[in-house]
Amino acid sequence: MRKTFKYRLCPTKKQIQKLERTLDICRILYNSCLLDRKRNYEQTGQGLTRVKQQGILKADKKTIELLKEVHSQVLQNVLFRVERAFQNFFRRVKSGEKPGYPRFKGEGRYNSIAYPQEPGFQLTEQGLKLSKIGTIKLKKHREIAGDIKTCIVKKEIDRWYACFSVEYEPAAKLIPAKSIGIDVGIKSFAVFSDGTVIDNPKYLRKSEQKLISKQRQLSKKGKGSKNRKKARIKVAKLHSRIKNQRSDFHHKVSRKIIDANGFISVEDLNIKGLVKNHHLAKSISDAGWGQFFNYLTYKAEEAGCWVEKVSPHYTSINCSVCSNPVPKTLVQRIHKCSFCGLVLDRDLNAAQNILLKSTPGTGGNNAWGEAVHQCPSPNQEALPVRAR
Repeated sequence: MRKTFKYRLCPTKKQIQKLERTLDICRILYNSCLLDRKRNYEQTGQGLTRVKQQGILKADKKTIELLKEVHSQVLQNVLFRVERAFQNFFRRVKSGEKPGYPRFKGEGRYNSIAYPQEPGFQLTEQGLKLSKIGTIKLKKHREIAGDIKTCIVKKEIDRWYACFSVEYEPAAKLIPAKSIGIDVGIKSFAVFSDGTVIDNPKYLRKSEQKLISKQRQLSKKGKGSKNRKKARIKVAKLHSRIKNQRSDFHHKVSRKIIDANGFISVEDLNIKGLVKNHHLAKSISDAGWGQFFNYLTYKAEEAGCWVEKVSPHYTSINCSVCSNPVPKTLVQRIHKCSFCGLVLDRDLNAAQNILLKSTPGTGGNNAWGEAVHQCPSPNQEALPVRAR
């Protein structure tokens, strides 16, 4: 398995200058490679391949002193990024999506450099040693488990981080013999089929007034001034804080779910379609369902658990006991079935329906022998999408 370990770097002023210089050189090379591909296609009707551009780069390094300041592996990685940008462009064209031709990187738009392998980078007791930059102090708050394959040095606003991609074998764990269905929402972040409710922290909503104030201060600063740059950093830091709070919340919730359950059933939501509703878009984005599902899936894969995505259709409408439809608006928060008399929270009813639609629900018993529901699923056409 692959896993990434992220650590904070504490470079000196001279090292920051070298890092920013390296980013700028890589950005110039990226833009030059894009321009070469575009011109070559206009002149010959054929695009340049990465292999040909590697030959051009090798020749340019003999005459252009600028390129000698950067480690060769870092420069080679820039060519791979250009190739990946065009591969994604042609993939979108082929699938009928909006293509989005690869764009030139403006100043400040290139924020990471990659060292594909050692000895371009070395992790020592003093810190992280980077070729042609030096040894940078690293806050190693946890040990790295596995074999380090690549290192990416990334700039986030005014901070620097090192991301190590590691290959490792997860340790065997005892899988809990419990199944659960999860209904995500806005009022409550998540409601489980066993009745557990996770409150929605609403980090963006809570910081909205601070954000508005800082954005107003930014708008009053003159374009290109140092004060505007300082104000922009303050706004970016507040956005970063909100993002980190949300990510930390998702990590903690997903970890608790994986530790307590062996089978997790969630809805296969079309989040991109849901955020087109302008009345709910901000609240949906603030909840971050997509990121939560991603964390849940990779943690389940590591722990040996199962995550199944089921169709979201009628999970809020159908009764979880008798399967009869009980139409209700978003304002109605209580499920009252006129057929069987069931009365409970609509989100809890939806969570139980989500579990019913899953493989354990349709079978009546889950893979570990625990009874999940006695009634058959009202909708059995959903196919499972498993984490492993």
